[in-house]
Amino acid sequence: MTTSPSSSKKELSLEQQEELLKILKARFEKNMDRHSDLEWTNVQAKLEANSDKLWSLYEMEKTEGEPDVVGYDEQSGEYIFYDCSAESPKGRRSVCYDHEALESRKQHKPENSAINMAADMGIELLTEEQYRELQKLGEFDKKTSSWVQTPAAIRKLGGAIFCDRRYDMVFVYHNGAESYYAARGFRGSLRV
Repeated sequence: MTTSPSSSKKELSLEQQEELLKILKARFEKNMDRHSDLEWTNVQAKLEANSDKLWSLYEMEKTEGEPDVVGYDEQSGEYIFYDCSAESPKGRRSVCYDHEALESRKQHKPENSAINMAADMGIELLTEEQYRELQKLGEFDKKTSSWVQTPAAIRKLGGAIFCDRRYDMVFVYHNGAESYYAARGFRGSLRV
């Protein structure tokens, strides 16, 4: 995907919009098992009416998250997108959990935190429950791991949680929120 100065304004050029919609449509059609009861034309109409959400999906794609539709909320009328890349998105790894953790590091600070990056992108980190839902759609994070939303009680004590898939099971682990690893990133969700 190409980047341009307009992406810093959270707006996409017509060319970027068309390129992204083409990528999302191809992924949608290739992975119908994730959303067998949904139609692309309805998803596209919703995306075209929400340029800010399209920008967020562009950012998810740019960081190699491979966003795809994983559900539809009947009550709100929103389509639900998750990062569906096989491994934690490459453009979002080597980050600590949140801004507080980033500030607490005196040496060898990572460039950013998962919470800050997600906010900048207009997305939210998956919850543990959403992460488990994602794993029902395929096998993800077999070599990497992903930070997930951490309960306030755990975060208050200095920790954060992350998940991965090993031995054909989903595991939830803990770490100091300030830690970061080359193989740990985060997956996001977006409602459109």
